[in-house]
Amino acid sequence: IYSAADPAGPWSDGVRVDVKGIDPDLAWDENGDCYLTFSGLNVNEDLSGHQAITQVQINLETGEKLEEVRSLWQGSGGMFPEGPHLYKIGDWWYLLTAEGGTDRGHLVAFGRSRSIRGPFENNPNNPVLTARSSNSSVQNKGHGDMVQLVDGSWAMVFLGVRTRGLTKGYSPLGRETFMTPVEWVDGWPVGQNIEADPAEKSPAFEDDFHASGLNLEWIGVRRFPEEFAEFAEGSVTLRGEGRDLDHSLPTYLCKRQQILLGTFTAKLQVAGRAGISVRYNEDAHYDLEVSEGKIYARFRVVGMTTESEALELPAGDQPIRLYARFWQTEFAFNAARVSPDQIELGYQAADGTNVVVANYDGRYLSSEVNSSFTGRAIGVYCVSGSVQILEVSEPA
Repeated sequence: IYSAADPAGPWSDGVRVDVKGIDPDLAWDENGDCYLTFSGLNVNEDLSGHQAITQVQINLETGEKLEEVRSLWQGSGGMFPEGPHLYKIGDWWYLLTAEGGTDRGHLVAFGRSRSIRGPFENNPNNPVLTARSSNSSVQNKGHGDMVQLVDGSWAMVFLGVRTRGLTKGYSPLGRETFMTPVEWVDGWPVGQNIEADPAEKSPAFEDDFHASGLNLEWIGVRRFPEEFAEFAEGSVTLRGEGRDLDHSLPTYLCKRQQILLGTFTAKLQVAGRAGISVRYNEDAHYDLEVSEGKIYARFRVVGMTTESEALELPAGDQPIRLYARFWQTEFAFNAARVSPDQIELGYQAADGTNVVVANYDGRYLSSEVNSSFTGRAIGVYCVSGSVQILEVSEPA
């Protein structure tokens, strides 16, 4: 637990609370006593070691446990109760939980008690928010957190995924944050099962690197961009370190993919082996690479790698525009329509036309295939030599 007198810092070095579990939540009772509530999980055992919602009173200054860790609530009946949050509203303590696993059975449930220490009674109308067994455009709804707005109304932020494809089986962007209004019914909060608005565009992204510093949307893999990207007004330079996208520490300047359909474009000056990549992790990425006057695409998915035929690039030392286009077939009941999207990789010729190098099935870069929450990243990488990034765009 880290503490500070001001959110801007300085922050303490932190104190350790020796408990076994995940998703810690802090709450204080009327006496100012602090309680740590969490999902009990003995990680040294199999899943039968899951201990539902547990709690312990602690000393915030030292991290000392002031009592034995005890079971607080078994949840509403969904598997793996986790993500607890405690709220004192009126005369009741409300305990929010996430249950049902983090996939299609995910849900938000509530219990309540007169005491922060329980026992908690189950809301007879649980779950208060879920997309299970529904055709909702937002699936895996769970891990909520309540907040009261300035006008006195209530809302809940929660996690979910926007699924795509004929069977809505794949979520390329991974978990995203949503918010829904909350109504109070018979003393219990109820969230509305909101849908994703198809007319709502993703925020546009453009960067010509003329700002005073690197845009904070840029990220690296297991290190900050400043550790490997050389920023100068009008460009960013990456220098290869001999590591490709299979490596756990690639030279890869990227951002989270935010568009479901559309085109990511990067204008590059390549002096070595470099290109753009749509990446999920070390085992799953689609690359478009320029090397020695040629361009080719690479399909890498869990132990299987294929490369397209290399195309000759026009002679000359000119910048090149590489793109990744995310598109979907319409009104076709075939394998491509089942996928969340198709990912077309190519470059822009001198006359402005797009030259397609490869087209890959997007389902393999999804949360469901990769058993992960994070979603795709897209950006520029360099294996050897250098690449100068001049412009990047991801229009809404």
